[in-house]
Amino acid sequence: MMVIMKPEATLDQVSRVLQEAGNNGLEVRVSRNDTRTVIGLTGCKREDLFKRLSEFPGVEEVVLMSHPFKLASREFRPQKSVFCLGGVNIGGEKVVVMAGPCAVENRTMLLETACAVKEAGASFLRGGAFKPRTSPYSFQGLGEKGLDYLQEAKQKTGLPVVTEVMSPEKIIRVAEVADILQVGTRNMQNYSLLEAVGRANRPVLLKRGMMATVEEFLTAAEYILSNGGSRVILCERGIRTFEKMTRNTLDVAAVPLLQNLSHLPVCVDPSHAGGMDSLVIPLAKAAVAAGADALIVEVHPQPKKALSDGKQSLTPDKFRRMMKELSAVAGAVGRHI
Repeated sequence: MMVIMKPEATLDQVSRVLQEAGNNGLEVRVSRNDTRTVIGLTGCKREDLFKRLSEFPGVEEVVLMSHPFKLASREFRPQKSVFCLGGVNIGGEKVVVMAGPCAVENRTMLLETACAVKEAGASFLRGGAFKPRTSPYSFQGLGEKGLDYLQEAKQKTGLPVVTEVMSPEKIIRVAEVADILQVGTRNMQNYSLLEAVGRANRPVLLKRGMMATVEEFLTAAEYILSNGGSRVILCERGIRTFEKMTRNTLDVAAVPLLQNLSHLPVCVDPSHAGGMDSLVIPLAKAAVAAGADALIVEVHPQPKKALSDGKQSLTPDKFRRMMKELSAVAGAVGRHI
């Protein structure tokens, strides 16, 4: 349930609600804005408690929440969340672009790519130190050495870093370098990992599972939020359909749908959605037009030699062109790159 306090509610009145919730063994999340306090309560559906809280001084309304994703919902937080990560606001007027190679392959390639995307206007450097792959024989990333290279690129360019974490025991090490922890599509329903990144309370980019519904996606985010995480970015990266001509099918409708249902910022990955470089720029434009708050794009100086996802990687020249063309689209919908 959700307890909406009156604008003039005092701290003592809020504290009384919190005390009553604690006495009844409920989990509590508090959201505050300039006008009022909203208290989210989970763990109980007793009607007597619902009625009792409704009569507390300072309480304007008690609402039974209709979605299984309570903390991620607009019911809990009507206003859109904006996160300042690495000095960059995500969820505001600026469409934030994260760019870099799918995998960190070596130091020279990463530094070259980092400098190129920074010069073209990217706000974050992405790159996988640990790479979950469909085949166990494919390149799995450089691991710890890859994190060292990301740290060096971060220091050289000033770009904050987003990189994937694959297991709970690696969270602390990855978080030493990453400004945003990425949970990949294959781990969207790895609940022990979601709970662990939530407890770490680090910013998370959560990718939609390739066969997940929107409700399942938001419920996965709820695992992070309900374990203490407060900064989750939802990433639509295409879903698996009957179409075989593209790697996945970009669910453009999911962008406004997620924003209607949830207060969390929405990112789009046009690289994994299309699976080929010729589709990345058109899909990126579509995402911005649909209202995406961020893009995460794969860039490689020599895509044909890439050890991972070369077919969908833009060259630095194509990435620069994309950034210029996106500016016009963003301007048309009241945003900027």
